[in-house]
Amino acid sequence: MTDVVDSDELMRRIQRARACAAQEERAWRARGEELGRTDPGDPGDPGAARDAEVRRVAYGVVLRVLDEILTPGKHAARG
Repeated sequence: MTDVVDSDELMRRIQRARACAAQEERAWRARGEELGRTDPGDPGDPGAARDAEVRRVAYGVVLRVLDEILTPGKHAARG
């Protein structure tokens, strides 16, 4: 893959990646909330709830990185 792309195309690709990460983060958040609403007497699948949380956090991190690329300094640095 040695395609040469201009800066506008690179920005479009980053924006598409950001939109995809945002969509996945929302989907995993909803899935985690769905798993968290199970009947308290039902043990459910704690592994699935943990997996949903891990994936939500991972997509959230990707989202923050892409946001920083697209709009540097928009979010305050966390310490």
